[in-house]
Amino acid sequence: MANITAALVKELRELTGSGMMDCKKALQEVEGDIDKAVDYLREKGILKAQKKAGRIAAEGLVRPAFGEGGKSAALIEINSETDFVAKNEEFIEFVERTAQMALLKGHLAMDEFMDEYFPDFDGQQVKDVLTAKIAKIGENLNIRRYQKLEEPGVVYTGYTHGGGRIGVIVGIKTEATAEEIEQCGKDVAMQVASMNPKFVDESSVDPEYIESEKKIAAEQLLNEGKPAEMIDKIVPGKIKKILKEVCLVEQPFVKNSDITVKQYVDECAKAIGKPMQVVSMLRYEVGEGIEKKQEDFAAEVAAQMNK
Repeated sequence: MANITAALVKELRELTGSGMMDCKKALQEVEGDIDKAVDYLREKGILKAQKKAGRIAAEGLVRPAFGEGGKSAALIEINSETDFVAKNEEFIEFVERTAQMALLKGHLAMDEFMDEYFPDFDGQQVKDVLTAKIAKIGENLNIRRYQKLEEPGVVYTGYTHGGGRIGVIVGIKTEATAEEIEQCGKDVAMQVASMNPKFVDESSVDPEYIESEKKIAAEQLLNEGKPAEMIDKIVPGKIKKILKEVCLVEQPFVKNSDITVKQYVDECAKAIGKPMQVVSMLRYEVGEGIEKKQEDFAAEVAAQMNK
């Protein structure tokens, strides 16, 4: 077998943009011939995967993963080009396994995470496994984001909506077990999925957000013709109302609008005889913030007919 040097692997990688393990394997298969290695990558669909990388991936799945006893949690979003692929069993398994990896490696930056070795994949790095999945599934795929949550004394629960369109993790500070708070935590996570609050409570509100809302409220009041000297007296009341809308624990509980989320959690705590306090939340929605390409199929057909 030809001696496959690091320089040769690097050359093929720079030439094709393929993963290091793919390049090394290709060179081994063709005994170090660069041109044949390029052909090998094409035959295996790996170069095809590279060409898909520029296409917009705004569909996909969000998946949570939980450590033993709910003492840690992670949430990940992996995108695909179409909703159809998001229902593909191989894609679903890949997302779930990557979520479990995020539970272990979620403290790493994305580029470091991509360089980690994927468990049970013959020593391949995450980025190489991703490239192989792109080639096999036939769409651009993208590990967009992940986050790990772990704080002493906090138990994590979660909820996924729409088959994985929205994923939520909620952290509850308590001495109770994950089993004891499971239903309450799921209900609160459903609240987060449905109402999309910006903050957990008033103490966690970004001061810049409050200042921005104050300016907006003041401008609105002036535009309504309120006297300037009255503005400072009216604005605090408006801010208080806004905070009740954007803070999770102050929102009316979706399952019983007569009480707030905090009151519901307090009721749950009383029922199990252990204090409970919602201290953190994380919500991902598939494709949020990604500018999706608007397809005009009629125009596309017309253009093809005119060629």
